[in-house]
Amino acid sequence: MITEQNLVTDENRLERFLAFSAEVTAFTVFELQGTGQAEAYLKTIGDVVGAALLDEILTVHGKQMSTTGDEGRPARNAYLRREIFGSEKLGPIARNIVKLWYSGVWYELPTAWTENYGPAPKDVTFVVSPASYVEGLLWTAIGAHPAGAKAPGYGSWAAAPRIPRFAGDPAHLPAAADEEPARLPA
Repeated sequence: MITEQNLVTDENRLERFLAFSAEVTAFTVFELQGTGQAEAYLKTIGDVVGAALLDEILTVHGKQMSTTGDEGRPARNAYLRREIFGSEKLGPIARNIVKLWYSGVWYELPTAWTENYGPAPKDVTFVVSPASYVEGLLWTAIGAHPAGAKAPGYGSWAAAPRIPRFAGDPAHLPAAADEEPARLPA
């Protein structure tokens, strides 16, 4: 059921987009805003698939936001997998949003999606902007700097990047009694 609270408007679209993006990228709204790419990505998605489809994703996402905090995360994750990422219509767009934040690239939607929901003239694979490559979440996620940009200092590429640990890291999860614990490279 769509309520006033779930309704996406021009005034709250960016806020709702950031909330959805934070949920699916595992970065905070603050970190996403810090990339300076939120408006560019929102515009890109609107230009490629249209505001109506984006609003549909944001509306479906908004319906499950009543379960908050760490205790609500499993329910939210199941809801996202089922209602958005598991949807033939919304899933490919949602996956592209995640890829967009991490790489700065909009990837052409699958042929099956285009056959079912119609072609989008601007739906081709492209880099949103030079800044989107540099600000991709990929670099933060792997603890590295983008090659050719944001120089970390002389000789920094001589050593392999150290991937920071995160809460869902298998090394942080208890191993079964008969399993060897998962380890990340040092």
